Amino acid sequence: MDFNVRKLATDAGIFFSRAVQFTEEKLGQAEKTELDTHFENLLSRADCTKNWTEKIYRQTEVLLQPNPGARIEEFLYEKLDRKVPPRPTNGEILGQFMLEAAKEFGPGTPYGSTLIKVGDCQRRLGGAEREFLQTSSISFLTPLHNFLEGDWRTISRERRLLENRRLDLDACKARLKKAKAAETKAASVPDFQETRPRNYVLSASASALWNEELDKAEHELRVAQTEFDGQAEVTRLLLEGISSTHVNHLLCLCEFVEAQAMYYSQCHKYMLELQRELGRRCPDSLDVNSHTARSPTDPSAFLPLNSASPLETDALQIEEVQPPASGTRKAKVLYDYDAADSSELSLLADEVIKCLNDVSTGILPIHPFV
Repeated sequence: MDFNVRKLATDAGIFFSRAVQFTEEKLGQAEKTELDTHFENLLSRADCTKNWTEKIYRQTEVLLQPNPGARIEEFLYEKLDRKVPPRPTNGEILGQFMLEAAKEFGPGTPYGSTLIKVGDCQRRLGGAEREFLQTSSISFLTPLHNFLEGDWRTISRERRLLENRRLDLDACKARLKKAKAAETKAASVPDFQETRPRNYVLSASASALWNEELDKAEHELRVAQTEFDGQAEVTRLLLEGISSTHVNHLLCLCEFVEAQAMYYSQCHKYMLELQRELGRRCPDSLDVNSHTARSPTDPSAFLPLNSASPLETDALQIEEVQPPASGTRKAKVLYDYDAADSSELSLLADEVIKCLNDVSTGILPIHPFV
């Protein structure tokens, strides 16, 4: 085992010197080399970019995969450098369940045939979601991840190295300052009386030692200053590259928006087709032409909240009960209704009422059934 004691002692001395300098700076007992304003602005901008990129990346992951267990599984596969196994979307699973249920109920029944149509639509919606997830992951999540794991790690490493160079530079400045003060004191006030010849020799020897120490401190300061300036220039170039990162992330964001718009457009198209297919079986309850002619952003293009759905209309048409031409018939209230004025009647859901058909006037008075 090659154990370099001299290198270990040198590294320990450098670490101790940096620790002393850092502690004295925090206590206000040592001077600190300040960076220029432009450099500080670049550092602040880089930190802001990193923080917000990380937040956007994490929240986009939550949007694309709301299940935390699935996200943890993908994270483990990524750390193990293994491919994530394909996972069906919720829409695809729901569509498969509906198709299997239709086989059990019978494809020829109204419920079974409707399950087939809706299940096929859900599978197409699930396929569109899968394509959207893949496109978003490649075009948006991957560039953000590469920045956090690649460029930002490089910037952080160079910043730490720059901080170490600054501590070394300030420590050299402190040693040079102490050496100058000691050399001046030794030259002006000798330690012994100057009447004895031996004291002149001691004073000259001490002055020579301090001059040598001063030259060494000046040399170390020049070396530290050169290393600090070089590292500051490297770090500055990396920080200025944040502007290019913003441009790249802007393009990725536009691609993400386009993929999201295409996904919702496909979903809207599939749902309109499903409404059109179901509307052929119950044309009185759904005007398909009016919905397809309107804009997707028009709220009137969708079914009212209190209107019966096509499936519910089919369920009501199965019985095909013909009302009598005149007389009295019973009816069951499906939804709560508040009377708008005195000419209407407030009704509650599941309430049974009777309708009196007046043949002469064609008016159907409605009364609660007792």
